Amino acid sequence: RATLLPHTSLSPHRFTPHFHKMASMISSMIATPVTIRPSVSARTGSSVRMTAPKRVAGRSSLVVRADANLVATVAEVSPTVGILGASAVIGLAATLIAADPNKRRTEMAAAADGDEMASVKNYFETVGADRWKKIYGETDEVNKVQLDIRTGHAQTVEKVIGWLKSEGDLKNCTIADCGCGTGSLAVPLAMEGAAVTASDISSAMVGNARERYETELAKGKKAPEVAPNFKACDLESESGKYHTVTCLDVMIHYPQAKADAMITHLASLADERLIISFAPFTIPYAILKRIGELVPGPSKATRAYLHAEKDVEAALNKAGWKVVKREMTATNFYFSRLLEAKRA
Repeated sequence: RATLLPHTSLSPHRFTPHFHKMASMISSMIATPVTIRPSVSARTGSSVRMTAPKRVAGRSSLVVRADANLVATVAEVSPTVGILGASAVIGLAATLIAADPNKRRTEMAAAADGDEMASVKNYFETVGADRWKKIYGETDEVNKVQLDIRTGHAQTVEKVIGWLKSEGDLKNCTIADCGCGTGSLAVPLAMEGAAVTASDISSAMVGNARERYETELAKGKKAPEVAPNFKACDLESESGKYHTVTCLDVMIHYPQAKADAMITHLASLADERLIISFAPFTIPYAILKRIGELVPGPSKATRAYLHAEKDVEAALNKAGWKVVKREMTATNFYFSRLLEAKRA
Protein backbone atom coordinates (compact mmCIF):
# COMPACT_ATOMS: atom_id res chain seq x y z
CA ARG A 1 0.00 0.00 0.00
CA ALA A 2 2.70 2.41 -1.00
CA THR A 3 4.64 3.23 -4.14
CA LEU A 4 6.72 0.16 -4.90
CA LEU A 5 10.10 0.06 -6.53
CA PRO A 6 11.79 -2.16 -9.13
CA HIS A 7 14.04 -5.22 -8.99
CA THR A 8 17.61 -4.97 -10.27
CA SER A 9 16.90 -7.50 -13.00
CA LEU A 10 15.22 -4.74 -14.98
CA SER A 11 17.60 -3.84 -17.78
CA PRO A 12 19.07 -0.31 -17.86
CA HIS A 13 17.32 0.46 -21.12
CA ARG A 14 13.94 -0.49 -19.62
CA PHE A 15 14.73 1.55 -16.54
CA THR A 16 15.48 4.83 -18.34
CA PRO A 17 11.94 5.34 -19.76
CA HIS A 18 10.50 4.51 -16.33
CA PHE A 19 12.76 7.13 -14.77
CA HIS A 20 11.83 9.68 -17.43
CA LYS A 21 8.09 9.18 -16.90
CA MET A 22 8.37 9.13 -13.12
CA ALA A 23 10.41 12.32 -12.95
CA SER A 24 8.07 14.08 -15.36
CA MET A 25 5.02 13.11 -13.28
CA ILE A 26 6.71 14.15 -10.03
CA SER A 27 7.59 17.41 -11.72
CA SER A 28 3.95 18.09 -12.59
CA MET A 29 2.93 17.33 -9.00
CA ILE A 30 5.35 19.85 -7.47
CA ALA A 31 4.90 22.42 -10.23
CA THR A 32 8.65 22.56 -10.89
CA PRO A 33 10.04 22.14 -14.43
CA VAL A 34 12.06 18.94 -14.67
CA THR A 35 13.61 17.50 -17.82
CA ILE A 36 15.26 14.13 -18.28
CA ARG A 37 17.79 13.54 -21.06
CA PRO A 38 18.99 9.95 -21.69
CA SER A 39 22.56 9.73 -22.93
CA VAL A 40 23.64 7.27 -25.60
CA SER A 41 27.21 7.47 -24.34
CA ALA A 42 26.12 5.87 -21.08
CA ARG A 43 25.66 2.58 -22.88
CA THR A 44 29.34 2.33 -23.70
CA GLY A 45 30.98 3.41 -20.45
CA SER A 46 31.18 1.44 -17.23
CA SER A 47 32.85 3.95 -14.91
CA VAL A 48 31.01 6.25 -12.55
CA ARG A 49 31.72 9.95 -12.98
CA MET A 50 29.95 13.22 -12.42
CA THR A 51 30.28 16.24 -14.67
CA ALA A 52 30.47 19.76 -13.36
CA PRO A 53 27.19 21.68 -13.06
CA LYS A 54 26.21 23.67 -16.13
CA ARG A 55 24.15 26.82 -16.29
CA VAL A 56 21.32 26.69 -18.80
CA ALA A 57 19.09 29.74 -19.14
CA GLY A 58 19.31 30.50 -15.43
CA ARG A 59 18.88 26.89 -14.35
CA SER A 60 21.39 24.51 -12.83
CA SER A 61 21.86 21.11 -14.37
CA LEU A 62 23.95 18.18 -13.20
CA VAL A 63 24.74 15.10 -15.24
CA VAL A 64 25.63 11.83 -13.56
CA ARG A 65 27.09 8.92 -15.49
CA ALA A 66 26.70 5.63 -13.66
CA ASP A 67 27.91 2.05 -13.96
CA ALA A 68 24.28 1.04 -14.40
CA ASN A 69 24.57 2.52 -17.90
CA LEU A 70 22.02 5.13 -16.96
CA VAL A 71 22.31 8.87 -17.46
CA ALA A 72 19.86 11.63 -16.70
CA THR A 73 19.96 15.38 -16.58
CA VAL A 74 17.64 16.94 -14.05
CA ALA A 75 17.14 20.68 -14.49
CA GLU A 76 15.38 22.52 -11.73
CA VAL A 77 14.95 26.16 -10.87
CA SER A 78 16.26 25.56 -7.34
CA PRO A 79 17.90 23.71 -5.71
CA THR A 80 20.29 21.82 -8.00
CA VAL A 81 19.53 18.12 -8.04
CA GLY A 82 21.53 15.54 -9.94
CA ILE A 83 20.44 11.95 -9.83
CA LEU A 84 21.06 8.38 -10.93
CA GLY A 85 23.67 5.84 -9.98
CA ALA A 86 25.55 5.00 -6.79
CA SER A 87 27.68 8.16 -6.74
CA ALA A 88 24.54 10.31 -6.85
CA VAL A 89 23.62 9.30 -3.31
CA ILE A 90 26.38 11.57 -1.98
CA GLY A 91 25.30 14.48 -4.15
CA LEU A 92 21.71 14.19 -2.98
CA ALA A 93 22.30 13.62 0.70
CA ALA A 94 22.38 17.23 1.87
CA THR A 95 19.28 18.20 -0.09
CA LEU A 96 17.21 15.21 1.02
CA ILE A 97 18.24 15.40 4.67
CA ALA A 98 17.55 19.12 4.82
CA ALA A 99 14.08 18.55 3.40
CA ASP A 100 13.26 16.28 6.38
CA PRO A 101 10.51 14.19 4.70
CA ASN A 102 10.27 12.00 7.82
CA LYS A 103 9.14 14.81 10.11
CA ARG A 104 5.43 14.06 9.74
CA ARG A 105 6.11 10.33 10.25
CA THR A 106 8.06 11.01 13.43
CA GLU A 107 5.22 13.14 14.72
CA MET A 108 2.71 10.38 13.98
CA ALA A 109 4.85 7.75 15.72
CA ALA A 110 5.24 10.05 18.73
CA ALA A 111 1.47 10.39 18.91
CA ALA A 112 1.37 6.58 19.17
CA ASP A 113 3.93 6.55 22.02
CA GLY A 114 6.76 5.79 19.62
CA ASP A 115 5.14 2.59 18.31
CA GLU A 116 5.66 2.67 14.56
CA MET A 117 3.20 -0.14 13.85
CA ALA A 118 0.57 1.61 15.97
CA SER A 119 1.22 4.65 13.81
CA VAL A 120 0.65 2.54 10.68
CA LYS A 121 -2.60 1.19 12.15
CA ASN A 122 -3.82 4.69 13.00
CA TYR A 123 -3.07 5.83 9.47
CA PHE A 124 -4.98 2.97 7.85
CA GLU A 125 -7.89 3.42 10.24
CA THR A 126 -8.32 7.04 9.12
CA VAL A 127 -7.08 8.90 6.04
CA GLY A 128 -5.28 5.83 4.68
CA ALA A 129 -8.46 3.75 4.49
CA ASP A 130 -10.20 6.34 2.35
CA ARG A 131 -7.15 6.92 0.18
CA TRP A 132 -6.51 3.27 -0.63
CA LYS A 133 -10.18 2.48 -1.08
CA LYS A 134 -10.17 5.14 -3.77
CA ILE A 135 -6.92 3.96 -5.35
CA TYR A 136 -7.86 0.27 -5.44
CA GLY A 137 -11.50 0.92 -6.27
CA GLU A 138 -13.19 1.92 -9.51
CA THR A 139 -13.71 5.64 -8.97
CA ASP A 140 -12.39 8.10 -11.54
CA GLU A 141 -11.39 10.51 -8.76
CA VAL A 142 -7.71 9.58 -8.87
CA ASN A 143 -4.67 11.36 -10.22
CA LYS A 144 -2.20 9.88 -12.70
CA VAL A 145 0.07 8.47 -10.04
CA GLN A 146 -2.79 6.82 -8.15
CA LEU A 147 -4.20 5.36 -11.36
CA ASP A 148 -0.78 3.96 -12.20
CA ILE A 149 -0.52 2.33 -8.75
CA ARG A 150 -4.01 0.86 -9.20
CA THR A 151 -2.96 -0.61 -12.55
CA GLY A 152 0.26 -2.08 -11.16
CA HIS A 153 -1.39 -3.61 -8.12
CA ALA A 154 -4.12 -5.12 -10.29
CA GLN A 155 -1.43 -6.76 -12.43
CA THR A 156 0.16 -8.29 -9.34
CA VAL A 157 -3.23 -9.63 -8.20
CA GLU A 158 -3.84 -11.15 -11.63
CA LYS A 159 -0.46 -12.89 -11.53
CA VAL A 160 -1.18 -14.40 -8.12
CA ILE A 161 -4.61 -15.65 -9.18
CA GLY A 162 -3.05 -17.08 -12.34
CA TRP A 163 -0.42 -18.93 -10.33
CA LEU A 164 -3.01 -20.41 -7.99
CA LYS A 165 -5.46 -21.47 -10.71
CA SER A 166 -2.67 -23.05 -12.76
CA GLU A 167 -2.14 -25.59 -9.98
CA GLY A 168 -5.71 -26.76 -9.66
CA ASP A 169 -9.27 -25.92 -8.69
CA LEU A 170 -9.48 -23.39 -5.86
CA LYS A 171 -12.83 -24.66 -4.57
CA ASN A 172 -12.65 -24.84 -0.78
CA CYS A 173 -8.87 -24.35 -0.84
CA THR A 174 -8.01 -22.64 2.44
CA ILE A 175 -6.22 -19.36 1.83
CA ALA A 176 -5.18 -16.70 4.32
CA ASP A 177 -4.74 -13.29 2.72
CA CYS A 178 -2.77 -11.41 5.37
CA GLY A 179 -2.80 -7.66 5.01
CA CYS A 180 -5.83 -7.94 2.72
CA GLY A 181 -6.40 -4.20 2.45
CA THR A 182 -9.55 -3.46 0.47
CA GLY A 183 -9.91 -7.10 -0.60
CA SER A 184 -8.45 -6.74 -4.08
CA LEU A 185 -7.04 -10.29 -3.87
CA ALA A 186 -9.18 -11.88 -1.16
CA VAL A 187 -12.52 -11.19 -2.83
CA PRO A 188 -11.58 -12.56 -6.29
CA LEU A 189 -10.20 -15.68 -4.59
CA ALA A 190 -13.44 -16.11 -2.69
CA MET A 191 -15.42 -15.74 -5.90
CA GLU A 192 -13.24 -18.52 -7.35
CA GLY A 193 -14.55 -20.77 -4.57
CA ALA A 194 -11.62 -20.61 -2.15
CA ALA A 195 -12.24 -20.64 1.61
CA VAL A 196 -10.65 -17.28 2.36
CA THR A 197 -9.62 -15.73 5.64
CA ALA A 198 -8.88 -12.05 4.97
CA SER A 199 -7.19 -10.04 7.69
CA ASP A 200 -5.76 -6.57 8.02
CA ILE A 201 -4.37 -4.41 10.81
CA SER A 202 -7.06 -1.84 10.02
CA SER A 203 -10.71 -2.53 10.81
CA ALA A 204 -11.61 0.19 8.32
CA MET A 205 -9.77 -1.63 5.54
CA VAL A 206 -11.40 -4.91 6.54
CA GLY A 207 -14.75 -3.15 6.29
CA ASN A 208 -13.86 -2.02 2.79
CA ALA A 209 -12.96 -5.61 1.85
CA ARG A 210 -16.25 -6.94 3.22
CA GLU A 211 -18.13 -4.24 1.32
CA ARG A 212 -16.34 -5.25 -1.89
CA TYR A 213 -17.42 -8.86 -1.38
CA GLU A 214 -21.03 -7.88 -0.75
CA THR A 215 -20.98 -5.72 -3.89
CA GLU A 216 -19.86 -8.72 -5.94
CA LEU A 217 -22.73 -10.79 -4.57
CA ALA A 218 -25.16 -7.96 -5.33
CA LYS A 219 -24.01 -8.12 -8.95
CA GLY A 220 -25.30 -11.68 -9.09
CA LYS A 221 -22.06 -13.58 -8.69
CA LYS A 222 -22.27 -16.98 -7.05
CA ALA A 223 -21.30 -17.09 -3.40
CA PRO A 224 -18.62 -19.62 -2.38
CA GLU A 225 -19.61 -22.65 -0.30
CA VAL A 226 -17.51 -21.25 2.53
CA ALA A 227 -18.10 -17.54 3.09
CA PRO A 228 -14.92 -15.49 3.50
CA ASN A 229 -13.92 -14.58 7.03
CA PHE A 230 -12.99 -10.91 7.28
CA LYS A 231 -11.23 -9.90 10.48
CA ALA A 232 -9.13 -7.07 11.91
CA CYS A 233 -5.83 -8.60 12.99
CA ASP A 234 -2.17 -7.63 12.68
CA LEU A 235 0.21 -10.06 11.00
CA GLU A 236 1.93 -11.04 14.21
CA SER A 237 -1.40 -12.15 15.75
CA GLU A 238 -2.61 -14.15 12.75
CA SER A 239 -3.06 -17.82 13.61
CA GLY A 240 -4.34 -21.07 12.15
CA LYS A 241 -3.27 -23.38 9.35
CA TYR A 242 -3.97 -22.80 5.66
CA HIS A 243 -3.11 -24.49 2.40
CA THR A 244 -1.87 -21.16 1.05
CA VAL A 245 -0.86 -17.89 2.68
CA THR A 246 -0.60 -14.67 0.67
CA CYS A 247 0.75 -11.29 1.73
CA LEU A 248 0.93 -8.61 -0.95
CA ASP A 249 2.46 -5.15 -0.69
CA VAL A 250 2.67 -5.23 3.12
CA MET A 251 6.39 -5.71 3.77
CA ILE A 252 6.98 -2.10 2.75
CA HIS A 253 5.83 -1.16 6.27
CA TYR A 254 8.44 -3.40 7.94
CA PRO A 255 12.20 -2.85 8.41
CA GLN A 256 14.25 -5.90 7.46
CA ALA A 257 14.50 -7.42 10.95
CA LYS A 258 10.74 -7.27 11.43
CA ALA A 259 10.19 -8.44 7.85
CA ASP A 260 12.30 -11.54 8.57
CA ALA A 261 10.19 -12.32 11.63
CA MET A 262 7.02 -11.68 9.65
CA ILE A 263 8.12 -14.11 6.92
CA THR A 264 8.91 -16.77 9.52
CA HIS A 265 5.49 -16.34 11.10
CA LEU A 266 3.61 -16.41 7.78
CA ALA A 267 5.53 -19.53 6.78
CA SER A 268 4.37 -21.23 9.99
CA LEU A 269 0.75 -20.67 8.94
CA ALA A 270 1.09 -22.25 5.48
CA ASP A 271 0.99 -25.96 4.72
CA GLU A 272 1.83 -25.89 1.03
CA ARG A 273 2.42 -22.45 -0.42
CA LEU A 274 3.47 -18.93 0.59
CA ILE A 275 3.17 -15.98 -1.80
CA ILE A 276 4.59 -12.60 -0.88
CA SER A 277 5.41 -9.36 -2.66
CA PHE A 278 7.70 -6.55 -1.62
CA ALA A 279 9.38 -3.37 -2.81
CA PRO A 280 12.86 -4.49 -3.95
CA PHE A 281 15.82 -2.33 -3.10
CA THR A 282 17.90 -0.70 -5.83
CA ILE A 283 19.94 2.47 -5.36
CA PRO A 284 18.37 4.46 -8.25
CA TYR A 285 14.85 3.76 -7.09
CA ALA A 286 15.72 4.31 -3.47
CA ILE A 287 16.70 7.81 -4.58
CA LEU A 288 13.49 8.23 -6.55
CA LYS A 289 11.47 7.06 -3.57
CA ARG A 290 13.11 9.70 -1.40
CA ILE A 291 12.46 12.38 -4.00
CA GLY A 292 8.82 11.33 -4.10
CA GLU A 293 8.68 11.79 -0.34
CA LEU A 294 9.54 15.44 -0.81
CA VAL A 295 6.20 16.03 -2.52
CA PRO A 296 3.87 17.41 0.14
CA GLY A 297 0.88 15.32 1.12
CA PRO A 298 -0.67 14.34 4.43
CA SER A 299 -1.64 10.92 3.07
CA LYS A 300 2.02 9.93 2.66
CA ALA A 301 2.41 9.46 6.37
CA THR A 302 3.91 5.99 6.83
CA ARG A 303 7.53 4.98 6.48
CA ALA A 304 8.39 2.88 3.43
CA TYR A 305 11.04 0.15 3.54
CA LEU A 306 12.71 -1.46 0.54
CA HIS A 307 14.07 -5.00 0.77
CA ALA A 308 16.89 -6.74 -1.06
CA GLU A 309 15.58 -9.89 -2.72
CA LYS A 310 18.50 -11.92 -1.37
CA ASP A 311 17.48 -10.97 2.18
CA VAL A 312 13.86 -11.95 1.61
CA GLU A 313 14.88 -15.24 0.04
CA ALA A 314 17.33 -15.91 2.89
CA ALA A 315 14.49 -15.48 5.40
CA LEU A 316 12.34 -17.92 3.42
CA ASN A 317 15.18 -20.46 3.26
CA LYS A 318 15.82 -20.14 6.97
CA ALA A 319 12.15 -20.91 7.60
CA GLY A 320 12.48 -24.07 5.49
CA TRP A 321 10.97 -22.75 2.25
CA LYS A 322 12.29 -22.53 -1.30
CA VAL A 323 11.32 -19.97 -3.96
CA VAL A 324 9.77 -21.73 -6.96
CA LYS A 325 8.32 -18.80 -8.90
CA ARG A 326 9.32 -15.17 -9.39
CA GLU A 327 7.60 -12.29 -11.14
CA MET A 328 8.11 -8.56 -11.49
CA THR A 329 5.40 -5.96 -11.90
CA ALA A 330 6.68 -2.64 -13.19
CA THR A 331 4.60 0.36 -14.16
CA ASN A 332 5.67 3.98 -13.79
CA PHE A 333 5.08 4.27 -10.06
CA TYR A 334 4.34 0.73 -8.90
CA PHE A 335 7.18 -1.77 -8.79
CA SER A 336 6.74 -5.04 -6.91
CA ARG A 337 8.71 -8.27 -6.73
CA LEU A 338 6.49 -11.31 -6.36
CA LEU A 339 7.71 -14.64 -4.97
CA GLU A 340 6.02 -18.01 -4.51
CA ALA A 341 7.66 -20.41 -2.09
CA LYS A 342 7.02 -24.02 -1.15
CA ARG A 343 8.46 -26.19 1.57
CA ALA A 344 12.01 -27.22 0.77
